Amino acid sequence: MKFNNRNVFISPSAKIGKNVRIGDNVSIYDNVIVKDNTTICNDCVIGEPLSDYYDNDSYQNPTTIIGKSTMLRSHCIIYAGTELGNNFSSGHRVTIREYTKFGNNCRVGTVSDIQGHSSFGNHCWLHSNVHIGQKSTIGNFVFIYPYVVLTNDPTPPSNICNGPTIGDYSQIAVFSILLPGVKIGKHALIGANSVVGKNVEDYQLVMGSPAKFIKDVREIKSRETGEQHYPWPQHFERGMPWEGIGFNEWEKSNLND
Repeated sequence: MKFNNRNVFISPSAKIGKNVRIGDNVSIYDNVIVKDNTTICNDCVIGEPLSDYYDNDSYQNPTTIIGKSTMLRSHCIIYAGTELGNNFSSGHRVTIREYTKFGNNCRVGTVSDIQGHSSFGNHCWLHSNVHIGQKSTIGNFVFIYPYVVLTNDPTPPSNICNGPTIGDYSQIAVFSILLPGVKIGKHALIGANSVVGKNVEDYQLVMGSPAKFIKDVREIKSRETGEQHYPWPQHFERGMPWEGIGFNEWEKSNLND
């Protein structure tokens, strides 16, 4: 553990791994596990207690896990019961509420708000100013662009909480809204400024308010080459595990693992 700074609180029950860097004014609450090679920048709160903490004398903080080689930039708040996979990276002022689970190699951009009780697969990239409502389910290699909102109450205000589901490799473009309970298939593309209130099948492009089916994404041409662009993993590899070898070869090797 490396820190030479001011006003740091670490609970005696927290477990801090090797080569962890901790900035100024950081608070790490009970039952937090911070794994090796992680950096927690200034003014972060890890294991933020749930509401029962304030009026229940027998309250015990749920376990919070911060995976290996995580980077949490300044002013992030990670609530208790959350699990961040290895190589997680955040922007500034990110809030991740309780019982959220991220897989490995995920990114969450500045001022994004994850409202808890949600799950994310591996290699999910959320850009800045994304809002994820409770009980949302996001697959692997899903990209969610700025100002996207996932909602969960079909008749507000009510006690229903039913977030959207997004399948692997799907792309949700800027300013889109996914309404409660909608299911987005694999390799789908939601166009910018769309309001999605109906399920979207695999490989579909939908756009508009309300969103309507436009075409199969495999008909979309690249503006760089003029050739077929989707499925995008076959044509984009920056930061992906298939970088340098190609998606098809990577997929074959994974199937044989």
